[in-house]
Amino acid sequence: MPEEIKIVKPYSSEEKEVKNLIAPAALEVNQSHIKIGNKFAKTLFVFSYPRYLSSGWFSSIINVAKLFDISIFVHPIDTALALRRLRKKAAQIEAEITEKESKGFVRDPMLETAFADIESLRDNLQQARERLFDTAVYITIYGDSLEKLNELEEIVTNLFESKLIYVKPAIFQQVEGLISALPLCQDKLAIRTPLNSGPISSFFPFVSMDLTSEEGIMYGINQHNSTLVIFDRFSLENGNMVVFAKSGGGKSYASKLEILRSLMIGTEVIVIDPENEYKNLCDTVGGTYFKISLTSDQHINPFDIPVVPEGEDSAGVFKSHILTLTGLLKIMLGDITVEEEAILDRALTETYASRDITPDNPNFLNLEAPILSDFETVLRNMEGGRSMADKLYRFTQGTYSGFVNQKTNVDVNNRLVVFSIRDLEEELRPVAMYVILNFIWNLVRSQLKRRVLVVDEAWVMMKYPEGAAFLFALAKRGRKYYLGLTTITQEVEDFLSSPYGKPIITNSSLQLLLKEAPASIDIVAKTFGLTEAEKNLLLEAGVGQGLFFAGLKHVAIQVVASYFEDKVITTKPQQLLGEETQLI
Repeated sequence: MPEEIKIVKPYSSEEKEVKNLIAPAALEVNQSHIKIGNKFAKTLFVFSYPRYLSSGWFSSIINVAKLFDISIFVHPIDTALALRRLRKKAAQIEAEITEKESKGFVRDPMLETAFADIESLRDNLQQARERLFDTAVYITIYGDSLEKLNELEEIVTNLFESKLIYVKPAIFQQVEGLISALPLCQDKLAIRTPLNSGPISSFFPFVSMDLTSEEGIMYGINQHNSTLVIFDRFSLENGNMVVFAKSGGGKSYASKLEILRSLMIGTEVIVIDPENEYKNLCDTVGGTYFKISLTSDQHINPFDIPVVPEGEDSAGVFKSHILTLTGLLKIMLGDITVEEEAILDRALTETYASRDITPDNPNFLNLEAPILSDFETVLRNMEGGRSMADKLYRFTQGTYSGFVNQKTNVDVNNRLVVFSIRDLEEELRPVAMYVILNFIWNLVRSQLKRRVLVVDEAWVMMKYPEGAAFLFALAKRGRKYYLGLTTITQEVEDFLSSPYGKPIITNSSLQLLLKEAPASIDIVAKTFGLTEAEKNLLLEAGVGQGLFFAGLKHVAIQVVASYFEDKVITTKPQQLLGEETQLI
């Protein structure tokens, strides 16, 4: 026969350009890794599985916040061939068991279990309830150095071994391993394990891509698969949420959209508004809008006696209130010594005692609370308290006297309550936020309701240790009172520089990360364990685009509002001016 001649069609110039663009300049191949440009890569393969694979076991590996590729090859095996092999294997095991019995050896549980498994699989194959497949799993990991590569290999190996699944590096076959992991559908390594349909179904890897539930509100659209992100924040271990984004990234827009939709399902919402962004929303839904300023007619007295929740000790609640007031006074006075802090504590106790308000008096809840000027008078007459009383003068009789030295006259009996602090001086905002948060906390404890507290520009509180500690206490204790705390900030570094910043995040089951600035992306990535792809997504995201984390699940999200929702919550000057022009 004449020799067969194979004609290879040469590549066109366009194909050459594409291949040159995709391919690296060179590969440095070693026995256990490959260097591609400045990156190091290593391919691992799975060679052993346990007797049982639980559903979703792959999710913890896929969700590791590191860069790696996974390829799964599933090659069908002819059922007739599989049955012949299994019959032969069953005969071998049965013969071995019989031989040991004839020699009087103690029975071998491993052999008996293997025989029972083979017989069960034969029955399922014969009845077409199962099929058999040759399965290969390859993992290619990447690192900027050999040290980073080895660290990631240890992480991946430990994760697999914790599930009794064992992997090995493809020694002297790293090129074949890399090709097998690339999206080329080429199984060059061909290291396969026969598995039936049941175990293979547990490989299904897309467990983190779906956040659609039957309850909750719609947060946006899943950019992975265009499904709706519908979630109930109170279905997790706590209802807390953090929202991070640069200025103009859409964080307040997304939060207002959540508020509007939460109101529709009966959730009460309280907002601390630093820029009057929530007024239009509040007016539209008939909420209550309080304007807190030096000249406002609406006041909150921080010395109000807190309501004692049912089942709690009144003395303990009163002492906790004294500690809260001490934190407020520290913000107002600035740095104080330990001796001065002790004086403050005694002055607070004596101020309440002057009104017969003591933990020992069972009727103290019905008495009239003092105000800040009463406390200043007591402090001024105490040894060592005059200098601190002088510092409080501006809050009692000076420029700021109309701010926190009045009796409470606000009514918060509404489904949406907004406290605006825009017209306050910058140095008074932390004091105002502390006073308002304490007032809200007492309200939340007084009656158990499904509530959400939104603190916009939370970094203002985080600049002060006492304010940060109080915000953390809200995040930690709110779950007991059916309260979900939402903290919104654009100053990521200021937020995380506080020792309470990271704990607030870890005590928030939901996180929404929108467009980030290059200057802050590294600290965000480190805090949330983002991959390179997720970092790039946040850097290149448009307004309202980002990442939504709900527990261990996370998706790329696009926040979407309807036409009428947009009209209610927008703060774009162009849209607001356009509406005014049309009205004129």
